[in-house]
Amino acid sequence: MDANQIAYTVNERAPAVPQWLNKGDNAWQMTASTLVGIQSMPGLVILYASIVKKKWAVNSAFMALYAFAAVLICWVLVCYRMAFGDELLPFWGKGAPALGQKYLVIRARVPESRHRVTTDRYETTVPFFPMASLVYFQFTFAAITLILLAGSVLGRMNIKAWMAFVPLWLIFSYTVGAFSLWGGGFLYHWGVIDYSGGYVIHLSSGIAGLTAAYWVGPRLKSDRERFPPNNVLLMLAGAGLLWMGWSGFNGGAPYAANIDSSIAVLNTNVCAATSLLVWTSLDVVFFGKPSVIGAVQGMMTGLVCITPGAGLVQPWAAIVMGLLSGSIPWVSMMILHKKCSWLQQVDDTLGVFHTHAVAGLLGGLLTGLLAEPDLCRLILPRETRGAVYGGNGGVQFVKQIVAALFVIAWNVASTTIILLVIRLFIPLRMPDNQLEIGDDAVHGEEAYALWGDGEKYDPTKHGWHTSSYSEVTAPSRFVDGARGVTISL
Repeated sequence: MDANQIAYTVNERAPAVPQWLNKGDNAWQMTASTLVGIQSMPGLVILYASIVKKKWAVNSAFMALYAFAAVLICWVLVCYRMAFGDELLPFWGKGAPALGQKYLVIRARVPESRHRVTTDRYETTVPFFPMASLVYFQFTFAAITLILLAGSVLGRMNIKAWMAFVPLWLIFSYTVGAFSLWGGGFLYHWGVIDYSGGYVIHLSSGIAGLTAAYWVGPRLKSDRERFPPNNVLLMLAGAGLLWMGWSGFNGGAPYAANIDSSIAVLNTNVCAATSLLVWTSLDVVFFGKPSVIGAVQGMMTGLVCITPGAGLVQPWAAIVMGLLSGSIPWVSMMILHKKCSWLQQVDDTLGVFHTHAVAGLLGGLLTGLLAEPDLCRLILPRETRGAVYGGNGGVQFVKQIVAALFVIAWNVASTTIILLVIRLFIPLRMPDNQLEIGDDAVHGEEAYALWGDGEKYDPTKHGWHTSSYSEVTAPSRFVDGARGVTISL
């Protein structure tokens, strides 16, 4: 035996490389976790800081940054095992820490995710990597859910109320959806499909975000009427990190570097690209010019829509889903939003209801129609097919509807109760004097230190607000893509 063979044998038998460990799967799972983490930090931090009005750049970025850190600590202290541990209730796991060495180095498993196989005995789906990889991977999903929710309340939520809301919503809302659909809860055993979070993450964050926006209250009238992004190029950089990170989002869902993971990554990008092109085309047809904010929203709805079925549909179906995700949420945001007086009253800052709740619901229902039987066999524990493939597909579609109704109802109720409790101790909305000033009043910091030497900003002397610029080159209108409102300047 030569030196290389000896080294290989020693390494294979080392305590850090147990016989059950698949190095490739573990490497991909950690890579996918990092990609999903990058979607939030710095992806959504940059996106939020750039897409909002200048005076809210720091506050918006901090809300995302705080949520990422707070969720991680709550996750390892109690929430991971509420979502993926032993059953307490049919929709909730027993909370416990995920910090001990003996727990984290064992082979990853989700105790309640058992299913009956052809040998008529129960088996547990066990990945070929350690529990530590699974804990971190699922943390990144929990974190991005809270950060997406934050998009509905940017520009007015009291930062102290937000700091209290994050751990409470994680405990009493997110863990319920995650356990019910992924951790072995009643919806999982009933056979509902949510491949990578169309319901657990996107429908939840969109519904909870709209509910939170209602209870927190609106921005100042001046901010609602005009809320332009302060840096479009950085907004695109954040959006790019979000898009590329989605390969880990959906590619890591099978818990293995396998065929299904490859299908999921391809479908994810195909659907996102299709949706972006459809949304942009509709902007051109109806508004006369392509909106960059609109393109980002179209990208987002495509990514959200494909998520519940990314590894279960064929690429042609991903294109169909992209066509619908680029058009149906566009209609809900640009047309229905304007015609619904209640939606007009609720100030959903970035339109999270449309880009995540509508697109997530759409994706879950389309998965119930388009899930391909052979692809389902690659990963799902039971015989499953979409309605277009006949058989029990119609029943599957009904299951998708019922699961969506449960997720919607739970998020409306839990978010409402949490905010009403917080309101007893902390105002949910900032006072008007802070809303007038923005970041400097809330954090004592500003995103752009242009006037750091004490010079006061004078709109008659600086930037495009000067009369000569406005008269000659300023655009005649601004399309607020987040709310679908055209505002004359």
